[in-house]
Amino acid sequence: MREYSSGEPRLQFAMLLCTQHPVDVSMAVAVREKVEQVRLARELGFDMVVTGQHFLSSPFQELQSVPMLARLAAEAGEMKLGTSILLLALLNPVEVAEQIATLDVITEGRLRFGVGLGYRDVELAAFGISRKDRVTRLEQNLQVVTRLLAGTTASLDTPHCRLDDAALTLRPVQKPHPPIWMGANSDAAVRRAARLADTWILNPHARLDTLTRQVEEVYRPALAEVGKPMPEHLPLRREVYVAEDRISAIREAAPWLFPKYQVYADWGQDKALPTGDDFDGDFDELIKDRFILGSPEDCIAEIDRCRDRLGMTELIVRVQWPGMPQKQAMKNIERIGTTLIPHYR
Repeated sequence: MREYSSGEPRLQFAMLLCTQHPVDVSMAVAVREKVEQVRLARELGFDMVVTGQHFLSSPFQELQSVPMLARLAAEAGEMKLGTSILLLALLNPVEVAEQIATLDVITEGRLRFGVGLGYRDVELAAFGISRKDRVTRLEQNLQVVTRLLAGTTASLDTPHCRLDDAALTLRPVQKPHPPIWMGANSDAAVRRAARLADTWILNPHARLDTLTRQVEEVYRPALAEVGKPMPEHLPLRREVYVAEDRISAIREAAPWLFPKYQVYADWGQDKALPTGDDFDGDFDELIKDRFILGSPEDCIAEIDRCRDRLGMTELIVRVQWPGMPQKQAMKNIERIGTTLIPHYR
């Protein structure tokens, strides 16, 4: 475990809220619990709170990210808020632009606009989008959203949206628009993030060796090809659980974390990863070089390894998985806030 010098940029910590819950859970109670988690994260020095997005999320029920972030903005204090990620290929770009502008106003310019492609057939079908058209839709929608947010006009003629020099009168606080963070799993998606976004959100499901290869052999060359430097911000998402020791962390997290990844496998999430990186095998195999679980010292050592190999500047930690009791999630947040965050200050 290495020490960081006072002149070295500090690692920022973001909390990814678990907005998915079993169907027998009261979601009104769940919302109150998210408010409690955000208040605790604020007190402990977290830098940001983010939420994800899925539709038709069986076997879970899921809170939608934009209204949830709007509710949490009042609790976040000076923390930034972010979408990680909005499934932009599925959505109407005008509605997204209006909502993102509204959220940036509500947060007084502290919003991070995270977007991604989506991979689930049930979601694509629900929005009338074919798998072969989703990349085109993502690129078209992102262009329209950014033009509208920047105050320029946008035109589009597709079956899903028609615009003729349309303009957005509601403007975000951040100019020209909130920073665009793009999630990406495959090599092609990483190259797309380099071309279209302000930064790439390093995905939480890939092993460290996969991400290391993608940063050095895919992302850096793709940035150079379009004349961009490495971004100032490079966020990494990870599943994190801190306990007294590694055995305790695995024992306490596994009942909630392993079923979550079994659902991911059913959804086809690992099929979006590069060849050879999948969710096959038992929990011991799944966690290798993929999650951050253990004592504070174990977690710091793994974070250092990720930081040294990837150069990430933000660590987005998911601290709870569907079904995990609130008391246990709050304890995990507290441990992260009192052991990991101070180490990187």
